[in-house]
Amino acid sequence: MEINVKKQTAIKIFRCLGGMAWLAALFTAPGAFAQSSEEMAKKLANPIASLISVPFQFNYDSDIGVLDNGDRSLLNFQPVIPISLNDEWNIISRTILPLVDQSDVFPGAGSQSGVGDVLQSIFFSPKQPTKSGWVWGAGPVFLLPTASNDLLGAEKWGLGPNVVVLRQNGPWTSGALFNHIWSVAGDDDRAAISSSFLQPFLSYTTPGAITFGLNTESSYDWKSNQWAVPINVTVTRVTKLGGQLVSFGGGVRYWAESTDGGPEGLGVRLLFTLLFPK
Repeated sequence: MEINVKKQTAIKIFRCLGGMAWLAALFTAPGAFAQSSEEMAKKLANPIASLISVPFQFNYDSDIGVLDNGDRSLLNFQPVIPISLNDEWNIISRTILPLVDQSDVFPGAGSQSGVGDVLQSIFFSPKQPTKSGWVWGAGPVFLLPTASNDLLGAEKWGLGPNVVVLRQNGPWTSGALFNHIWSVAGDDDRAAISSSFLQPFLSYTTPGAITFGLNTESSYDWKSNQWAVPINVTVTRVTKLGGQLVSFGGGVRYWAESTDGGPEGLGVRLLFTLLFPK
């Protein structure tokens, strides 16, 4: 039984790597790229840029659960919509809607597929950087109990503060995003939430609109006193498919630290984003 589980896991990983190989082949395709593609790539590296984007982020992780034989495929639908308030301020809406397929993550639970809990972030951000070149945004973050299965979500309403700071210098983008969520309502039989999220990020964008990215998406559970620290390395490229401006790419992640029963080892990430510049 264990051999079959490992075989199925290996097949899923090879499929993901096959997709990455296809993307890598596209990276080598000849063609000229306008300067606007490079500028779009730099904007995409900024989480609160004045750019409408619709990212699809696929993640695959394995070795989950008490017996380390579970796996999870996660497709995050993450639309980003900036709204101009006036000549000085923007509001940026960032939504994360997860679509989950998992198996053997909980003992005896089997497999689950469906929608997870939605994370909704709102940033108020100045349109112009500070005199020293810093870009920042702050606002609330909301956790919405939208999971279609009680094993795919926390069954809690949550809220807290949300802030991002970054700086872009030539081809480099560096910064960090932080939020903290407390549960404020929901199923009394489910555990309360007090969780911090920290995402430092660094990226380099070439004149050919290829971006090399490095980040961690670390979270700390204050109830269980446990860290989860995945380190992500990605490569993406901005180009056109027909008349549509897009970004695509992929990468791997390493779980440097994980919660009890959380993912271990290496995971895979694939990225595809629709871009709608003004």
